[in-house]
Amino acid sequence: MRIAYLVNEYPKVSHTFIRREIQALERRGFDVFRIALRGWDQDLADPEDLLERERTRFVLREGATALLLAATRMLLTRPLRLLQALVLACRMSHRAERWLPVHLAYLAEACLIKLWMRGKGIQHLHAHFSTNSAEVAMLVHVLGGPRWSFTAHGSATLENPTLTGLQQKLRRCVFMVTVCSFARGQVWRFADQRDRVKVHVIHCGLDPAFYAVPQRLPSARRLVCVGRFCEEKAHFLLLEAAHRLASQGAEFELVLAGDGELRADIEGLIARYNLQAHVRITGWIGSDRVRDEILAARALVLPSLIEGLPVVIMEAMALRRPVISTFVAGIPELVRPGEDGWLVPAADVESLVRAMQACLDAPIDTLVRMGEAARERVLLRHSVDTEAAKLAELFEATVKA
Repeated sequence: MRIAYLVNEYPKVSHTFIRREIQALERRGFDVFRIALRGWDQDLADPEDLLERERTRFVLREGATALLLAATRMLLTRPLRLLQALVLACRMSHRAERWLPVHLAYLAEACLIKLWMRGKGIQHLHAHFSTNSAEVAMLVHVLGGPRWSFTAHGSATLENPTLTGLQQKLRRCVFMVTVCSFARGQVWRFADQRDRVKVHVIHCGLDPAFYAVPQRLPSARRLVCVGRFCEEKAHFLLLEAAHRLASQGAEFELVLAGDGELRADIEGLIARYNLQAHVRITGWIGSDRVRDEILAARALVLPSLIEGLPVVIMEAMALRRPVISTFVAGIPELVRPGEDGWLVPAADVESLVRAMQACLDAPIDTLVRMGEAARERVLLRHSVDTEAAKLAELFEATVKA
């Protein structure tokens, strides 16, 4: 079966789960045509991401002239289809997060993608993320493209579905995927009764190549946080907790693996709290280095304020490391307090300090027991091949329908 994947930005350091999903589908015999709106100029640390970039076709790299020519060609060859898509783009701009000109740009992008897909035998189009990539996929379909679906990640985009036109997208797609039950519940809040059956939970999956490594005892008094430096990940809260631990004389190292728009603020907090001896920033790193950093720590700590279900939590658990995180979104669906790690209320620095201290003071055999329980649980729920098989069934069903 030949399908197309559409992503806003790909490949990307934080989007390895998409790459793993595509590769798992290819192992099942699918032929996947990769399309991204942007991402050709990303700084990439992982060799697999570099290879993915060579396999991906980028819409915006073609420039404005190519988009205008594509729209003109659709006007001359499919005027009624283009008019229908134009009406939909205007409707999507009503009460939306972005103004009408942006939605018209999405329409031009859809025109170019529709031309790319012509003659390639694409039987289904799947978009990752429920924002602009899903809208572009919807417009491609209106222009005469194949049936389509999309995966929604995170909770932020589900908080105000009107801004992203989620109800319209759900009504027009063949099916929608969420990565946890919490997110499906969020979608059900605004979905019409007839559309709720379209929403399926398919977890992000783990590649055995990532976690098939020898066991390493979690002996160092080190914690690692892996993630983009943004408000949602609450690095500022984590550094406040680290400051309190250091003030109490605790011995520890905290590794911040990642980068992002708040790096300067985070470095400022490290200096303000005098944590230079305790905190290390790695910058963006590839999958192998992420694995090494997790294995070198006794636990992953991720004090998120809002989430879907972070892939890095799955990765840490697969590597036999317990997790310190928050009672947010889909995280409690995977992490069991006292068994796989510690969960604390979001934005509760005192509870976070206590959980970090408990982890640092825990005997090695306790951490090993929790790590084994974590690995068993995550491998049962997040095998990339098992989850890709569920997705493949949905793709195949749309062609047979």
